[in-house]
Amino acid sequence: QVQLVQSGGGLVQAGGSLRLFCAASGTIFSINDMGWYRQAPGKQRELVATVTSGGSTNYADSVKGRFTISRDNLKNTVFLQMNSLKPEDTAVYYCNAAGVRSRSYYTARDYWGQGTQVTVSA
Repeated sequence: QVQLVQSGGGLVQAGGSLRLFCAASGTIFSINDMGWYRQAPGKQRELVATVTSGGSTNYADSVKGRFTISRDNLKNTVFLQMNSLKPEDTAVYYCNAAGVRSRSYYTARDYWGQGTQVTVSA
């Protein structure tokens, strides 16, 4: 079965950097989009950044210029480099893989990582 396992995150001071990592495991044939979402207390989950299998990226306006997303299609991994972190970046960050085709199902499905806490102190 397909699983997304995240690592990274933690506590950092404002202006600091963190790097998130996510790996999709299982008998995966292809993944359309991989990305990162976050959910702060009392707020809805929001898109942070996504990257297509072709390498096209999309960023939330709030992180543009500070965060960089990248992926390795062969390894089914995705990264998020977060620089110039702000307290408002504090949230649980979730890895996402959309349009995953695997041996387990005949149709494409979406998967989520377990989430990792990112806390930015003022």
